[in-house]
Amino acid sequence: MPGEGNGVDDSAEMSNAISIVQRGNLKALETTLRRQWRMGQNIVLCWSSDERGVLVIFVPHYFLGNYCADGGTTSTDESGGNEAFIRELISGERRKKREALFAVSARLDVSPTFIKLESALSEEPQVLDAVEHVIKRYGLSYVENRAVILFDIVDFSLYTAFEQASQLNSLSYSLNSAYNKLLAQGIEINFARTTTGDGYYVWNRDFSPSASQDLFVFMLLVVADNTVAQVASKGHTVPVIRTGYHIGGHYELYQAEGVNPSVFSYIVGDVTIDLARMLDMAQANQVLIGEFHCEPARWGTSTVKSITAVSAVTFINACSRMLPSMRGILLSGKRIDAISCRLTEGVGTDGGSRPRRFRIVDKHGMSRCCYNLQIDIDLAGKNLSLGLDQDELPSRGTTKTSEKRSGQTVDAAPSAEELFDDLAGLLKKTVPKTITED
Repeated sequence: MPGEGNGVDDSAEMSNAISIVQRGNLKALETTLRRQWRMGQNIVLCWSSDERGVLVIFVPHYFLGNYCADGGTTSTDESGGNEAFIRELISGERRKKREALFAVSARLDVSPTFIKLESALSEEPQVLDAVEHVIKRYGLSYVENRAVILFDIVDFSLYTAFEQASQLNSLSYSLNSAYNKLLAQGIEINFARTTTGDGYYVWNRDFSPSASQDLFVFMLLVVADNTVAQVASKGHTVPVIRTGYHIGGHYELYQAEGVNPSVFSYIVGDVTIDLARMLDMAQANQVLIGEFHCEPARWGTSTVKSITAVSAVTFINACSRMLPSMRGILLSGKRIDAISCRLTEGVGTDGGSRPRRFRIVDKHGMSRCCYNLQIDIDLAGKNLSLGLDQDELPSRGTTKTSEKRSGQTVDAAPSAEELFDDLAGLLKKTVPKTITED
């Protein structure tokens, strides 16, 4: 699919620039890794070059969980904790110097595995990149900060199997359509996705300075394309969605498919959990932005990173200022003459205007904050408003629960079923899910 096959295409392009000898080394390396991997029983942590081959640290798949649970959580110094050590080890480049690899081996009390090759690995960038790509497929990676989108189909379980298939296909088309529209503007998003059953997690594989804002604009076009398709559709072939955008940490892995690791990766971690909890309380057509801190949003070729993290509010404002460059994109054959977005604002206690922040409490009693995003598009002279406006949002001091979302009011007399549910909730010691203005 557009944007989703780049990992494979990049490998093919790299192999074309690699000598026959080094291709033989890569083939031998992957053959040995697959044999030692044993359909997911073992994973690779890091590697180092050797005169006669490669040194690799293998551990059983359950090793990391046991290692992080053993003393890692009791450490007062986070950088010295076991979990922090593992996260740093599996973040970014996996290649280590020989001394560093043996230091890791000593700390984990695991002996390195030697993989003999016909000749020494070349230090050419394309060869090392190919090795990194192979190593990561047989291991586990951690990404500290990455933008991720969750598209969730509303009331998905209530539709027939045919309607569900049609809705997933429609949403998939909106993703591919948005990719092609941005590609025509000179913005290529190497996006990946994981299905949730009733939607998709989507993220950008690239780590360029503009990766997060590229994905944000991508989200706007997907939401717009889906909305336009809803208007033109009949029946339930096009989904009604709710959307979340967040930046945070996650683990990335390749699951076993038969005797080989899958070609496409999967992600799980804080960012996916936060998105799922946010959208659990979201309304149809709503777009929520998580509360996060990240690098400043910018487009260009500069690789200089800022040392100052910006808030979600600042990030969205910066992205909004970049949207005029999206003029001219076509949606259903109609030209976008103007596009803008903003976080819903309200009057603060000091009388000033500021974005309204909402606190969501999930069923486990854990809370997280988010913002409501509104999008305005001038589509060939016709205004298209996406997201929820002020009147549809909970106000300060009021609570919006999942029961209220389905049409019930808190003032209505509780029915017998509601009383039984409340009693069952008390017996289970569950916490009601709520969303309120913070």
